[in-house]
Amino acid sequence: MTSTSRRAFLAGGAGVAAALALPTAAGAADQEPGGPEPITADVAVVGAGLAGLTAARRLAAAGASVVVLEARDRVGGRTLNHAIGGGKVAEAGGEFVGPTQNRIVALAQEVGLGVFDAYDTGQNIYVNGLAHLKYSDTGLLGTAPPDPLLLLDIIKLSQQIDLMVRNFPVATPWTAPNAAKYDAETLESWVRANAINDNGIVGILRPFTEALVGAEPGDLSFLHVLAYVAGAGDETHPGTFERLFNVRNGAQQSRIVGGSQLISERVAAALGSSVRLSTPVRGIAQTDSGVTVTSDAVTVTAQRVVVAVPPPLAARIDYAPLLPAARDLLTQRFAMGALMKVEAVYPTSFWRAEKLTGQFLTVGGPVGYAFDNSPPDGTPGVLAGFVGGTQNHIWGPKPPAERRAAVLAQYARLFRDDRFLSPSDYFDMDWTQEEWSRGGPTAIAAPGTLTSFGPALTAPVGRIHWAGTETSDYWQGYMDGAVRSGERAAAEVSSLL
Repeated sequence: MTSTSRRAFLAGGAGVAAALALPTAAGAADQEPGGPEPITADVAVVGAGLAGLTAARRLAAAGASVVVLEARDRVGGRTLNHAIGGGKVAEAGGEFVGPTQNRIVALAQEVGLGVFDAYDTGQNIYVNGLAHLKYSDTGLLGTAPPDPLLLLDIIKLSQQIDLMVRNFPVATPWTAPNAAKYDAETLESWVRANAINDNGIVGILRPFTEALVGAEPGDLSFLHVLAYVAGAGDETHPGTFERLFNVRNGAQQSRIVGGSQLISERVAAALGSSVRLSTPVRGIAQTDSGVTVTSDAVTVTAQRVVVAVPPPLAARIDYAPLLPAARDLLTQRFAMGALMKVEAVYPTSFWRAEKLTGQFLTVGGPVGYAFDNSPPDGTPGVLAGFVGGTQNHIWGPKPPAERRAAVLAQYARLFRDDRFLSPSDYFDMDWTQEEWSRGGPTAIAAPGTLTSFGPALTAPVGRIHWAGTETSDYWQGYMDGAVRSGERAAAEVSSLL
């Protein structure tokens, strides 16, 4: 975003911005030349992703003065629209919404945006060794492939997990029955202990977890996985393994008209000059009477601060006094996943004419799972893939041209169609290379993290409150979880102002 476009963007929502005008702590004459601008507000918010902007929006609506400090030169956090011509976009970050993700859909509607169905008409492709199958996701297994060697395990293990997360304490997973036992093992070790064909089912789990959280089954605390599945619901609908992975009636069912980043852009436009871009927060100091949030450009004096960035990034801020050991140790063990989205653009979504959804699942890389990411009218055609976990570690450092060639060759091979070799455009987004993300799509808990330090994930530290999708009870790791976390943090702060 250019400086001119940033000024135009921040000028939007002038009426709301006027209502939220922030008094400065000192007049211009009192400011040291070249020093940070002093600002006073009721609440400072660190991060202008969906969590931080939701918190700021709620607090402003309640009458509080708010300033939002964003390190990037844009808003949206881990959502990012990429222009593909003709005023259309394809999302390079988070994008899907589905049943029970009510908070993100409500926020989109509040800012005038709707949803449309992700393309899911036709057959998916599954490739695993000698198996090369086409299948519909309208059957019993949904998106899961009907591999005869794995069918029993897919049904058995998914049903077993669904039973385990009934009545699961989504807000406090460390209090669940057998929490210590499950937190001491990984998803992979649990699957191997309970599967019939353990090598086969772990192999097909890899592309799922690589796409879902940017990590391998052996990286994930099994308790964390149970919390993730339990959170794939809402207060009246229990989470299920199927809803987490499915397109139809699942978490990948719909997309935002205009692209998901547009939600944040519209919320920020309404907040106006309260949102400060290119302003990374360096330190947070608190006393009995307030907090001081410092950056290179501004110094904010406030009553409270909401830190709405992933736990590993929150750990990079200097705190005075130091954070409690439990919070500090938590952030050291809550690592970002490794994920890249690779997207090929074609004049048309020609696979639709072949009665294909554009979705494939395969064992091996670079892409494990791909989907149709075209605009609502299907033109141009966009095929997007996930390069996550170990595949990201392998392909991320390679030259872009080599990575592009490998991705397109894989598309052509799996679809058995050489037209995939010649896109009109191609782009990828490696979130591990984003300074203010350091990975994606979410942070993940290693074994032992939740039972030892879980309460520190959301517990306020004095005048510091925590938000971000990782802190949500439902739909953690998703846009809906980010919105929920912002609403929770705003409620906490509003009750204390």
